[in-house]
Amino acid sequence: MLTDDVLAKTYLHLQRAESSLEEILQWGDFDIQIFCDTEKVRTIDAFIYRFIKLQDIAGQKLFKVYLDEIGDYRDDMSLLDVLDKLEKLGIVRNVEDWMGYRKLRKELTHEYPDNEAEIVEGIKLALRAFKEIKGIINNLENHRNRK
Repeated sequence: MLTDDVLAKTYLHLQRAESSLEEILQWGDFDIQIFCDTEKVRTIDAFIYRFIKLQDIAGQKLFKVYLDEIGDYRDDMSLLDVLDKLEKLGIVRNVEDWMGYRKLRKELTHEYPDNEAEIVEGIKLALRAFKEIKGIINNLENHRNRK
């Protein structure tokens, strides 16, 4: 099924993000000094890339193909409509959280050298948001397996 293919790609991004996440968590709390360490920057970049890809595939493909699989998707549905349907199914805890993740995603893609403290805070938020997104994906798969 199409959902299986999209889930496989989703889990690929999830697993690769988790690998970077595990390394980042070993650092403990961090601040703008991380930008002085090339290896840490590479790890953060890898995490952010996968975080963004995970959101893209979930929001643009996975959610839609799953709703289509269960007969609840229409071509004219906006992302908010899709998220609202997923919230009603108990897959997404609340629509505002996902929209916040999208806003965070946009902030992480716009790096400016004079706002390193904000970037660090955004990274920390992304680390927490990743756990929530992972939970949403697990909720979707659990919901799918119950059908």
